[in-house]
This record gives sequence, C-alpha cells and structure tokens, in this order.
Amino acid sequence: MPSPPSAPQVSDRFPGPRRGDCPWCGSARLRTRLRGPRAVALDECEACAHAFQNPRSPADAPSSPGRSHRATARALALAGLADPESWLDVGTGHGHFPEAAREFFPYTSFDGLDPTARVERALAEGRVEEAHRGLLTTPGVTDRLRARYDVVSMLHHLAHVPDPRAELRAALAVLRPGGHLVVEAPAPDSAYATLLGSLWPPHRHAHLLPLPNLEAELHALGCTVTTTARVHQPQDLTTAFPRPLRAPLRAATALDHLLGPLTRRTRFANTYRVVARRPGRS
Repeated sequence: MPSPPSAPQVSDRFPGPRRGDCPWCGSARLRTRLRGPRAVALDECEACAHAFQNPRSPADAPSSPGRSHRATARALALAGLADPESWLDVGTGHGHFPEAAREFFPYTSFDGLDPTARVERALAEGRVEEAHRGLLTTPGVTDRLRARYDVVSMLHHLAHVPDPRAELRAALAVLRPGGHLVVEAPAPDSAYATLLGSLWPPHRHAHLLPLPNLEAELHALGCTVTTTARVHQPQDLTTAFPRPLRAPLRAATALDHLLGPLTRRTRFANTYRVVARRPGRS
C-alpha cells in the first residue's frame, strides 16, 4: 500500500480543507458515504474503506456517554496485560479510564495525554501521575516520551485526530520493546451505522478506521496482534436523540442498556478492541 500524503495538521476543533484523496492510503477513489446535518459530509475510500469527514467539521468532539471504563479495564486484565510498570492513556480527557483501571492494575503508574486542559484537571484530581498536553504527533511530545511505557492505550482517540496513521506510529515509538498497544475504535461496519445513518454517533467523528486496515498497519510495523474483539458500548440510541427530548432520551437509554448484552457478538456491536505487542524484548 502506498504511503499517503501528509494530512493537514488542523486543530481537533476546527475544520480542515476538503481533500481529494484518502488520508489513510492516498487513493483518489472516493465516494460519499453520507451527508448529515450541519453540512457534515463523510467520504469513504473505495480502495481501503477508510471513511472520513471531508471537509473536516468543527462539530467533531470526543464523546462516549455509554462507555464503561471499568469493563474495558477488566477485559484488558483478562487479556493478559500482567503488572505493567508504566501506562500512558492517550486522549485521556479527565482521566476516568486510568482511575477505573487502578482497580485491576494497582501497581501501575498511569500517565495521561490529551490535547485539552482536561488532562491537567485529571492530574490535579489524582487520576493520573503525569499530565502531558497535546497529541503524540505534537512536535516534541514523542521525543520526550520515547520508549517510556509498557502499555499505551488509545480508547476512541484515533477517530478524532487529524492524522490517525501518524498518531498510531507515534504510539509505538513511546512504547518500550515488547510493550503493548491497546486501541478501541468505532466499528464502521456496525449494523447501527446503517440503521441510524447520520444519527449514528461515530458518523460525527473525523475518521472511521476499518479493523482490517488497523491490523494490516500493525503487522506492517512488525507488531503481533494478540487480541481482537468486537464489543458493544450502549450509547447508539441514546446519542441519536437531542438532550432536550427528555422522555425519548430516557427511553432510548433504557433500550440501549437492555439490548447491550444481546448485541456484543452480533453485527450491531459498535466497537472493536485490538491489543498488539511491539517487537523486541521487554
């Protein structure tokens, strides 16, 4: 697969220019996946199936009202991430995942990285031990953190960055040899994407990365994929309703949680989780 041209380094909160090629593989074979409200347009690459906002909309913002940080941490403990000394949570926000993960990794030092001031609040409230402001691709960040961590987690982070491929490679750079990378991302092939159309929450994100693309990139970088799982976060129906509509919102939330256990291993599962090991000895 040819190396794509560099993606424009725009802010997470501001639109970027319309582009005529895929930010993942560089192909010019694009088609419109959907057009949504507030002039949001999602294009899909016919060569690699990567979907992305084109042009980038300022409406994209990380949000996961139905995410269970504790369930994710428990699943990672069961996946065999035994007693890591140091862990960087990328896109940590207020640091709720490190806070939840301490129950299962009590001897691990958790640091947080986020492009917003939320990470500084996470530090002040004791959810992370070190706070780093920016993206991994922000100049100087990767060099400062190079080879420091046994685990790097990117939970619903790659969908919001200007260049997810560069961010992924930078994540491997801050891992120690033999360290583990954890990625969670929306599954573009979820049946909810078709059912809800432009109301499906991930259709508001900057990027939708197909699982095969991520796995292929990790293999190309010499990593061993140790775990791949489809999981479901009960939020699709909840976030489809505007918050002022309280009665439908409450009903949708109840239905999301009722259907959640039934959809985990079906085409409706809305998330995938990948754990990969960086080459080398720890």
